Amino acid sequence: MEKLQKALSKARRDRGGASAGTPRRRTPKTLSPAAPALIRPFPPVWDELQAIEPNPDTLTAHRVITLNAQAEANPFDILRTKIFLLMRQNGWTRLGITSPDKGCGKTTISCNLAVGFSRQQEVRSMLFDLDFRRPGIASIFEHRPEHDVRALLTGEVSAAEQMVRLRTNVAISMSKNPVSDPTQILLSQKAVSVMDDIQKEFEPDIMIYDLPPMLVTDDARAVLKNVDCALIISRAEHTKVSQLDVCEREVAEHTNVLGVVLNSCRHLESTEEYYGDYA
Repeated sequence: MEKLQKALSKARRDRGGASAGTPRRRTPKTLSPAAPALIRPFPPVWDELQAIEPNPDTLTAHRVITLNAQAEANPFDILRTKIFLLMRQNGWTRLGITSPDKGCGKTTISCNLAVGFSRQQEVRSMLFDLDFRRPGIASIFEHRPEHDVRALLTGEVSAAEQMVRLRTNVAISMSKNPVSDPTQILLSQKAVSVMDDIQKEFEPDIMIYDLPPMLVTDDARAVLKNVDCALIISRAEHTKVSQLDVCEREVAEHTNVLGVVLNSCRHLESTEEYYGDYA
């Protein structure tokens, strides 16, 4: 991990720092407030969403372990809180999660963040599966939506018809069928308008977009211009430094780079884990 950090830092210096400077802000039709009140009534549309109760064993089998507080979930809880505080500090709502290549675990991390937010009852969160070529969130939650995300973004169905609700405060939009030409949908002004309307209607604190890998297709680029920031997921002993460097640079061309997560990193001994004695 240390070698990866040094190599990435050197690459940033060589190109002048992709994530340096004043954070940029997108200019949607309506911006969310930077510091929402601690307790706000939920808009009525939340009650219209179909409630789901995912099988904890199925979630665990897919490495989604944040449904309940436990020692194993602590790394995701820390990441969740860091993301939430940084985004609130900057007045950001929309978070894109991508990776240089496939197999880095971006969908797993996206789901762990969303499920973890379900334990923060005053925080309204939304999760969208925008990896249209390889949708994976539906299988994690064992849910077969009647309508895919494509139908939502094209305006064929409403958010209340397409999305489901986890507990009281997490809305999830997922697909069961792949789309052969996602960019046609993701680049459309209709999709942008639908997302703006959803944000206005649901008043979420955070919207998480599970995006395709950056270096495989152009799909993620079609969305990044409409998010406030992006999180890049790399995988230890899988992601090359050169891939991560290119990915970070290209993401920074479209939005703010919130950070880079090194997934599947096993650098701590059990005796070094702070919460080991408290589990």
